[in-house]
Amino acid sequence: MEISIFVRTFIAVFVLADALGNAPIFLILTKGMELPERNRVVDRASLIATLIILTFAFAGKYILNYLHISMASLQVAGGLLLLMIALDMLRGELDQPIVEQGRDVAITPLALPLLAGPGTLTTVMLLMSNAPSAAGHLSVAAGIGAAMAVTWFIFRQATWIDKFIGAEGAVIATQLLGFLLAALAIEIGSSGIRELLMTQATHSGWG
Repeated sequence: MEISIFVRTFIAVFVLADALGNAPIFLILTKGMELPERNRVVDRASLIATLIILTFAFAGKYILNYLHISMASLQVAGGLLLLMIALDMLRGELDQPIVEQGRDVAITPLALPLLAGPGTLTTVMLLMSNAPSAAGHLSVAAGIGAAMAVTWFIFRQATWIDKFIGAEGAVIATQLLGFLLAALAIEIGSSGIRELLMTQATHSGWG
């Protein structure tokens, strides 16, 4: 296992899942549920989100090849998408989900899009493509699993965490995570831009 890839994947997935920031939303979605039922919702949401993220991590490359999309283009688009999400986190303008009565909140909006949102799916595909070795793939998968395990644990403790950090604490946590996400977005986007410029230069005979 490659520790650097594992750590980067863990941080990216954990930040994007934003368990601390989403804990108050989870409490609203499960209001009126008994603790055992609430825990079952957490279990289902975490499992579904993890499976979706892993599927995109391993199959995303084939999807891109079928659609004739280069990794550099995906890096630029992914960087922009992550930056938009980060700015929303920093400004406190994330949309609050509206849940219809009778809907299984474990599937939507908890698993999709709160835990396994488009930013997360784009990021894990990029991380997997940058780790072509078997050890790198294992590190990405392990990072995803570890991040979702911590997210699952935080959601399980949502009631206690909400009381402990309070509304202001949740805002601070979300903004700190948004700052880290913005830095990651710029790193991914700039790498894609450099790759596109190098490719263009090679095709034009400049290199």
